[in-house]
Amino acid sequence: MGLRETLQRIFGQPPSGYGAPRGMRERSVQCAGPHGLHRMAYTEWGDPDNPRVLICAHGLTRNGRDFDYLAQAMSGEYRVVCPDVVGRGRSDWLGVKADYAFPLYVSDMVTLIARLNVPSVEWVGTSMGGLIGMLLAGLPHTPVTRLVLNDVGPVITAVSLQRIGQYVGRAPKFPSMEAAEAYIREVSATFGQLTDAQWRHLTCYSVRPVEGGFAMVYDPGIGDVFRNMPVVADVDLWDAYRAVSCPTLALRGAESDLLERATLEKMAGCGPQAQLHEFANVGHAPMLMDDEQIGTVREFLLRA
Repeated sequence: MGLRETLQRIFGQPPSGYGAPRGMRERSVQCAGPHGLHRMAYTEWGDPDNPRVLICAHGLTRNGRDFDYLAQAMSGEYRVVCPDVVGRGRSDWLGVKADYAFPLYVSDMVTLIARLNVPSVEWVGTSMGGLIGMLLAGLPHTPVTRLVLNDVGPVITAVSLQRIGQYVGRAPKFPSMEAAEAYIREVSATFGQLTDAQWRHLTCYSVRPVEGGFAMVYDPGIGDVFRNMPVVADVDLWDAYRAVSCPTLALRGAESDLLERATLEKMAGCGPQAQLHEFANVGHAPMLMDDEQIGTVREFLLRA
């Protein structure tokens, strides 16, 4: 089955580009980096004039379409914006791979918020996207007023980074969508018990057509940082977390190797004193696709 057929199967309509389901708009914004300009793509849901904006930021090798389920569920109350962090999805790839780092990611999000022309935003971030949100929320005069950290916190374990480094930038070319889905299911098994439709959804937005088959939609150069700077110790970001003062929800997959339970529990007692929630039968990371996960996020965000 090809990409177009898979998209039609999921959304029941002919796709546009990678596929644009009803109610979604595809946009982009030009950002500046150390070595020139680059384009960051994003998808947008809900009323474009709604001043209440929710930004959803994805994990290391993922893209903004991971949030289609959550975005549709929240689009009645929010203008939901789901960026493809540079080097992923429909965004540009950087010429200098060392530029793939958090200072650039945070700067790009400030540019995006300026484009959206709103004074404040709420933030849902999975893994890397949560770290971007945490760093941004801890800055003086931050626009972030509510923060959801999905399976990420102030300590990033070395074992999880070593696991991620084993596959980042090493994906093969796939002869078919079925082969691509088999690979996605294998390397993303920690996402938990997703339905066949959800695995197909993740797959069709994880790959792009190339000569002879399909390839992943992220720059393999993102993996250079793991190969050039081997991780031998946990990463400590407690100072960044303690700088956050907005209401915060910390989510954890009960089997996560990236966010340990002890770290999660400590997050409730310092900094923003996060509200905590753990999802059973999932590791790194909950994909915020099922009713329980979406409902937990929704309840927190819409709380008065």
